Amino acid sequence: MKILIVDDTPKNVQLVANLLNSYDTAFALSGEQALEMIQEDSFDLILLDVMMPGIDGYETCSRLRKIDAYDKVPVIFLTAKSDNESILKGFDVGGQDFVTKPFNTKELLSRVNTFLKLKSFEDEQQIKIDEAVSELKTLNKEIVDTQKEVIFTMGAIGESRSKETGLHVKRVAEYSYLFAVLLGVPDEDAQLMKMASPMHDIGKVAIPDSILNKPAKLDKDEWEIMQTHSLLGYEMLKYSQRPILSLAADIALYHHEKYDGSGYPNALKGEEIKLCGRITALADVFDALGSERCYKKAWEDEKVFELLKSERGKHFDPVLVDLFFDNLDAFLEIRDKYKD
Repeated sequence: MKILIVDDTPKNVQLVANLLNSYDTAFALSGEQALEMIQEDSFDLILLDVMMPGIDGYETCSRLRKIDAYDKVPVIFLTAKSDNESILKGFDVGGQDFVTKPFNTKELLSRVNTFLKLKSFEDEQQIKIDEAVSELKTLNKEIVDTQKEVIFTMGAIGESRSKETGLHVKRVAEYSYLFAVLLGVPDEDAQLMKMASPMHDIGKVAIPDSILNKPAKLDKDEWEIMQTHSLLGYEMLKYSQRPILSLAADIALYHHEKYDGSGYPNALKGEEIKLCGRITALADVFDALGSERCYKKAWEDEKVFELLKSERGKHFDPVLVDLFFDNLDAFLEIRDKYKD
């Protein structure tokens, strides 16, 4: 372990260095020199004189404690000052111990040994703590990755029942993330949106195949049954305390609401519809219109764009529609990257 001796009197430095000859020592003859040395080297203990020209020991210690790597390195003051005020000031600026000159060599050596043992123990414990934190972070990442995979798979299962591809939910997830980013949503929340949006149609697992895959327009009764998938999806997910699944529940519930209040299941208007629902509504419809379904052919881009513009402020949040067309190339790049 390495010790830095700081004293403006070379004789005192030599005396302490001889006493500590079993340790690796270095010395500085001023506070300024000591502060320069600690920027270039690592020390486990500092023996610091108080009365020095220029920066005294108190100021040196105070500045030392502002450096992250030295906020916990033991500092023992070596000084002729022995009054209570001087001792308390030493503790106030971050010193751990006070040894008065002339010092007893056995006492000083004993204190140095004690503090170095404590420093060694603390370093070992910190290594263990860092390793444990690293393991926890890795485990947490694995849990989040597993949640993402399960959620994406469940979303893909919901879509596959209506003969849609898993890439539909992937594209909707990417569109939703892009919308969130463009709106200035914090990245952590935008990532959550990306992870949760594939579950938007999970309620379809409870809808009969005869309705989901009917190659013709649904009749009134069938349409009423189809509309229940929003509430069904919400009911499946609403009890979870996990942020991803809680958000997925809201997306399932709100993504068929329309900005003008003509949507379902609750005929909400404008910002009564949660942002996650407004985003997924546009992302889902944009992708669905441009994709082939059992009941329709894929629409040409111009026809899709025309409909989105006509539904601005009706079906869709006008702010989101404007964002979509202002960043059209980015959305089309996602579509091309994840083609069926």
